[in-house]
Amino acid sequence: MSSPAQRVAAQILALLSASGVEHVFLAPGARSQALAIAASQLADVGRLKLHVRLDERSLGFTALGAALASGSPTALIVTSGTAVANLHPAVLEASHSGVPMILLTADRPHELRGVGANQTTNQIGIFADAVRTCFDLEAPTDESPTVDELRYVVATAIASALGETGAQPGPVQINIAFREPLSGSEPNAASVNIEPLPFEPTEDSFEFALLDGTVPTIVVAGAEAGPEATELAEAFGWPLLAEPSSGARFGENAILGYRLLFKEKRELTDNVGRVIVFGKPTLSRDIIGLLYREDVEVIVVRSKLMGHFNVGGRASALVDEVTVDSEPAGEWLASWRLADQQLRLSAPVTGVLTRRELVEQVWAATDGAENLVLGASRLIREAETWAPAKPLNVFANRGLSGIDGTIATATGIALATGLQTRALMGDLTFLHDASSLAIDKSGPELDLQIIVGSDGGGSIFESLEMKGALSARDFDHLFRTPQSVDIAGLAAAYGWQHVLVANETQLIIALKKTGRVVIEVSL
Repeated sequence: MSSPAQRVAAQILALLSASGVEHVFLAPGARSQALAIAASQLADVGRLKLHVRLDERSLGFTALGAALASGSPTALIVTSGTAVANLHPAVLEASHSGVPMILLTADRPHELRGVGANQTTNQIGIFADAVRTCFDLEAPTDESPTVDELRYVVATAIASALGETGAQPGPVQINIAFREPLSGSEPNAASVNIEPLPFEPTEDSFEFALLDGTVPTIVVAGAEAGPEATELAEAFGWPLLAEPSSGARFGENAILGYRLLFKEKRELTDNVGRVIVFGKPTLSRDIIGLLYREDVEVIVVRSKLMGHFNVGGRASALVDEVTVDSEPAGEWLASWRLADQQLRLSAPVTGVLTRRELVEQVWAATDGAENLVLGASRLIREAETWAPAKPLNVFANRGLSGIDGTIATATGIALATGLQTRALMGDLTFLHDASSLAIDKSGPELDLQIIVGSDGGGSIFESLEMKGALSARDFDHLFRTPQSVDIAGLAAAYGWQHVLVANETQLIIALKKTGRVVIEVSL
């Protein structure tokens, strides 16, 4: 039996596959059944990889992780109603991180909208400006939409997701109304071969900055800055202040303990005259404060990911490339290196397993052929201070810096790369996304370590203003929120290995384990 719904679903999925979409993420649902069937048919013949999840919120972050790691759009299939709304956290993160995703949201026919029909809400505009564009396709008939119309929709969606239309990369929504019969046995998507419509990318203008080389300059590399930040710093002898997920925290110019320098060496940081920004810096209040200083020139280098970070609109230039008109003074970099070395060497070694030792051992255990994911907890800030200069594949959701979806994001990264993946997070970040420990049993076996720094709740708040304003009882109740959860039992319930670590030797051994394992580190 054929149906218009199945025809359109098969054509859309075949076009997405032909356009380079490799990973499709599906949450079961009745209204989206034609899309699910088409995706499965293409997966059966190796034209795409299909991953099934029960929870749309987790599904969204898993798809985000896969797209973040691969740089290619992932496709998501969900049914109508709250299923669509549950994608919103991942869509917001993808939007602010410049991560390409194609959201295939099934819907009721137009005549059932706004009349109280079951599982029907306004799905058009539900993501507001978090999606680059939104298509609303009417319920298919035998005549419409045509193949050429679908070619245009898919080509535009792919181009918009990849940032080829002039905007930043990000998520795109294709909302598809389906009328009964909601699926059929024909056509089989594996037999559908349609040439994608070519899309001409928007030509971007190239901006170049020639700078005075005598101005004391530092390079700040935020999330997704990339190795270009390292290359620029080394080319002109400038100190490099690189966040752990910048992709630039390596090389001889990397100043690792810059958080300490801003507190202990003000005579050095106060002399900064220019900051060149790559990526999106989010971790240090001192860096943000530096960008607001009226006596500091700010130059922002364009990025295809993460948008352009222009704090307070203070950037004097938004450019693609930077050079200087004279040789910078070598003493500037030397003074930063010396101060960094002195402060790091003077930091006390306690002999017990601390957050610093945890970060250093995780970095030591990870090499360039593996992935490391950092949750939005206190540990990523410890990594900002103590993580060594080492070229690694480090990922973090720094678009909106929420704690949600960290396990799912790491799972998506592991699925997309096939590499061993470690995810380092606090106990609240872990518990917030614990349902993402549920893995599709029909999918590939993952080599994924979830490393949980268990310190009794939200210790990140201890360094903020409310700590001094509240009693210990109120602080714990309102902000630290310690939980009483058996992490070993939770891991076992989802079929994961569990290792409890109390000292550095146990940690080193645990980090050598393979498969799906939760490593609980007592801090």
